[in-house]
Amino acid sequence: MRIAYFINQYPKVSHSFIRREILAVERQGFEVQRIALRGWDAELVDAEDVSERDKTRYVLQDGIKGLLGPALQVLRAQPRRFFSALWLALRMGLRADRAWPYHVVYLLEACRLLTWLQAFGARHVHAHFGTNSTEVVMLANALGGPAYSFTVHGPEEFDKPQFIHLGEKVRRAAFVAAISSYGRSQLFRWVDHSHWAKVKVVHCGLERTFHDVTPVAVPSVPRLVCVGRLCEQKGQLLLLEAARILAAQAVEFEIVLAGDGEMRGQIEALIAQHGLQSKVRITGWISSDQVRTEILAARALVLPSFAEGLPVVIMEAMALRRPVLTTYVAGIPELVRQGENGWLFPAGEVEELAAAMVDCLAQPAEVLQRMGEAAWQRVVERHDIDTEAARLADLFKAQA
Repeated sequence: MRIAYFINQYPKVSHSFIRREILAVERQGFEVQRIALRGWDAELVDAEDVSERDKTRYVLQDGIKGLLGPALQVLRAQPRRFFSALWLALRMGLRADRAWPYHVVYLLEACRLLTWLQAFGARHVHAHFGTNSTEVVMLANALGGPAYSFTVHGPEEFDKPQFIHLGEKVRRAAFVAAISSYGRSQLFRWVDHSHWAKVKVVHCGLERTFHDVTPVAVPSVPRLVCVGRLCEQKGQLLLLEAARILAAQAVEFEIVLAGDGEMRGQIEALIAQHGLQSKVRITGWISSDQVRTEILAARALVLPSFAEGLPVVIMEAMALRRPVLTTYVAGIPELVRQGENGWLFPAGEVEELAAAMVDCLAQPAEVLQRMGEAAWQRVVERHDIDTEAARLADLFKAQA
C-alpha cells in the first residue's frame, strides 16, 4: 500500500519523532512518499535527517510561481471540485488566526500536493500537527485526493482550536491520532460525540536501539540536563530562577541546556545577571547521538515546561534509565509518576522546582538508578515505535 506523509517542515531537528514514525511505518510494509512545505535549506546536524531530506519533495521549493501551473491544471480538469475547495478555503479563513489570502495559498499548495499524490498512487495521506499542514491535505481531499488523517500533538492546536477550525478538520478526516489520552480529550471538546470514535491514541515512540542501550551508571557529578528548544513554553527562564535559589543555598549543581532557539540571548543575559556562568552551559543544536550523551552524563532530565503535548525527550531520558523532573501538564502525568520514576511539580512554581532539584541532587546514586529502571520499564511498555506504527498501519489499511 502506498501512502504519503505531509509535514509543514521536514526534516527538522526538534521533530525526530516524525522520522522515526515514517521509518517504522515503512517497516510495516508501506511505501511512503515524503512531502513537506519547506525544509530543503534547513541546517541539519543529524545524518539521518540529511538522508530524509534527500527523499522528500518540497511544495514551496520553487516559490509561489511553482504553484500556479498545478492549480491551473486542477482547475481545467475538475472545475467544480476546484471551486468547491476554494469555497472551503475561504470559510477556513473566517475568524482564523491567518487572513483569507493565506488560505487561498493553502489551496494552491493543495493543488501541487494533489498532482504528486496522484502520480505516486497514494491511497492515503497523513499529516502531523493540526495546523496548516492538515488544512492543505484536507483541501487536497476536497479536490478529489485520497482520504487523510492527522496527528495532533499540542499545545499549539489546543491554544487556538477555533481559529484553526480544528473541529472541521476532525470531522472531514478518516481518523485522527492523539499522542496522549489528554490530547484525545481535548479533541472531544470540538466535535460532536458521533465523531469521537475516529479519534485514536497513538503514542510517539522510540526505536529499540534506544530501549536496548547498555545501562550507564548514574554519574556522581551533580548535573541536570534540560533538552529542548530555547523558547517560552519550555520554561528555561524559570529553571534559571530555580538555579539562583540553589546557588544561594550553596547547593552544588550543574545545568546543561541542550538546544538552541529564539530565546537564547535572553537566557544568556539571565545567566549573567544571576552570576551562573560557571553553573550553566548551553550546547546549541546538537545531534540525536549528542543528546543521548548529554542525558547519560546527567543524573536526571529537568523540563519545567509551561505547555506541552507529551515531550519525546522525556521518553528518551526514561529509555536511557534517567528519572525526570517535570511539570504535571497535558499528557506528562500519563508517563511520569511522582516518586516512582521522577518528580512532578506545578508549572510556574519556582520554589517547588527548586525543591525537586535539591531532592534529586541529594539522592544516593542507587536510588536514582532504581528510579531509572522504573522509568525504563514504563517507557518500554508505552512508547515502542514499532508497536505504535503497527497501530497506525491498521488504521491506514482500514482506509484501503
